[in-house]
Amino acid sequence: MERVTFVAPVNLAVIKYWGKRNEELILPINDSLSATLDTEHLCAKTTVMISPDFEQDKIWLNGCEESIENARLQNCLREVRKRSQLPDKQENWKVHICSENNFPTSAGLASSAAGYACLTVALAKLFNVQGDISAIARCGSGSACRSIYGGFVRWYMGDNIDGSDSISKEVFDTNHWPDMRILILVVNDTKKKVSSSEGMKRCYHTSPFLKYRAENTVPLRIEQMQEAIQDRNFEKFAELTMKDSNEMHAACAAAYPPCFYMNDTSHRIIELVHAYNTAHGEIKAAYTFDAGPNATLFVLEKDVCELYAVINNYFLFVDDRQTKDQIGKSLPGASASSELLKKINIEKQPLGKLKYVIHTRVGTGPKQVLDSENHLLDNQGFPKKLY
Repeated sequence: MERVTFVAPVNLAVIKYWGKRNEELILPINDSLSATLDTEHLCAKTTVMISPDFEQDKIWLNGCEESIENARLQNCLREVRKRSQLPDKQENWKVHICSENNFPTSAGLASSAAGYACLTVALAKLFNVQGDISAIARCGSGSACRSIYGGFVRWYMGDNIDGSDSISKEVFDTNHWPDMRILILVVNDTKKKVSSSEGMKRCYHTSPFLKYRAENTVPLRIEQMQEAIQDRNFEKFAELTMKDSNEMHAACAAAYPPCFYMNDTSHRIIELVHAYNTAHGEIKAAYTFDAGPNATLFVLEKDVCELYAVINNYFLFVDDRQTKDQIGKSLPGASASSELLKKINIEKQPLGKLKYVIHTRVGTGPKQVLDSENHLLDNQGFPKKLY
């Protein structure tokens, strides 16, 4: 038996991937660019094992057995086996897969990206696949190709009909912008009503804004974004991030039927971020929303404690227990001046509108877990924990 375990990161797009020109191959209608988050705080963990004794391929997700016949999962398995460098006999052995996330699944926190990236790197290691594997991850979930790398990652849409040039590349490494910080404001951690795949399909076929965005707005904006990151120009980075998020959700609202991923609390967060920036007379924080109500805020390290205190003042969302349990990195001495709070003259929200906050940073790509105690599958190839 052969068994390997990896953890892989969440990535959060600042220039969004939204819309596919080819559903089967998962080819996007525009380039996208994302920040990879620290696996210490948000990650998927996957153990894979092959054995001649297994009767069939099997998969368990978050402690529950799922169907192995999922089309995207089968695509990943097929591509890995096609590129396998194992002896012919071994590459036909069946595989057992066990995966879990340390954050809510299907809630707009890029769980599928982390999950398929983790699956891909683990299978690639197990089957001795050589070369770039981001295209294999893309077969499972489009944005998973960006979680193959750390730092800031660009997914190139490519031109080839077969998708062979639709791959991701690290454009700036993990240490390029060391004082960049991220606050994830979890508004709702339940499964969303309209999946990302369904939302993209609906927008692609019915939203008049989506094609215009892909062809006219994104090509220039992504180059401006890459330049802003290169120069560590936070104000430009923040402005572009917020504008791109707004455009994606405007395209969703223009679909028929419309797709609404944000809720009232999401809109109050947007209001608060703009009020905070106005109070300072400069852009100190940026929001972005993927396909869900949860907000991702980008902020520099020098301002993170103040921003956290402002959020806590207007949303009253944490007690001591939640602060210790839910924040990826501690925020000692978080406070905001009374003068600043007076300038941010917006209505306070009732307790519970925010569930918790995750404080994290830009991180590295997938990592192999070598300690056998941390495998999710036991020596016989079955989950150590079932729910």
